[in-house]
Amino acid sequence: MHDASENHISRIPAHAEPTRTTRRSLIRSLLGLPLALFAQRASADGGIEQFYKFNIKPEVFLEEVFGTEIPAAQSVAVSGNVAQLIQPLPQRMRYWRAAGRTVWIFDELGKVGYQPTTCAFVVRDKSIERAKVLIYRESRGEQVGQPSFLQQLAGAKAVGSGIDKTVDNISGATYSVKMMQRMARTALMLDEMAV
Repeated sequence: MHDASENHISRIPAHAEPTRTTRRSLIRSLLGLPLALFAQRASADGGIEQFYKFNIKPEVFLEEVFGTEIPAAQSVAVSGNVAQLIQPLPQRMRYWRAAGRTVWIFDELGKVGYQPTTCAFVVRDKSIERAKVLIYRESRGEQVGQPSFLQQLAGAKAVGSGIDKTVDNISGATYSVKMMQRMARTALMLDEMAV
């Protein structure tokens, strides 16, 4: 008496085994695809590129604000309290001025050990006209780059060591929210110094 499974195995054509191997190879290839794509992003020095949640070049933002006639960059010496708000600020800060507006672009850390976040602020009549997150590298908290959050900073003016607007906190992104408030205050202080 023959076992039914033996009959079944004996009836499998000789060419069926490569199909099973091919299927296995295909599955392995598909599972390895994300790793291969990740490896392709390795930079020339052997490190892995950052995966940015926002990655906007400053030139693009400047064109949004000023159009194709971007004014020449100017600079102002950084001193006093403004140097304490965010770290590190260079000794001279670049900015762009035209049509009654100044644009400030700089980095800040939400917390020690975090990746720097690059933001741009447009200041007009001593208040924030517009804010934009250009580069954000952290694993969470990217909501600070959403228009609904940034709109809260519009119209903010300097008051004491902060701004006169209440900004809603984002659960899990408290440091990033505070960072944005510090950056807005810094842009306002720098604008006053650049007069």
